[in-house]
Amino acid sequence: MRRWQEQGTGRVLLHSVPLSAASRHNPAVRAFYERLLKAGKPKKVALIAGARKPLATLNAVIRDHTPWRPTHVTSP
Repeated sequence: MRRWQEQGTGRVLLHSVPLSAASRHNPAVRAFYERLLKAGKPKKVALIAGARKPLATLNAVIRDHTPWRPTHVTSP
């Protein structure tokens, strides 16, 4: 398999799995996604923002060496 094909497959997996799981099973991400849609954002933009939100939260928890709390996810 060519390198660009491997990268494309990785990108698809990195986006599709977390996007579908987060938007379906995480109420905070789902509410964030729906709020962006109501604000007039395109669906793909809202989907990507919804996928980035948990990653940004996780990076902040790791950076600050703080334990995970459920309130991290529900904060805007």
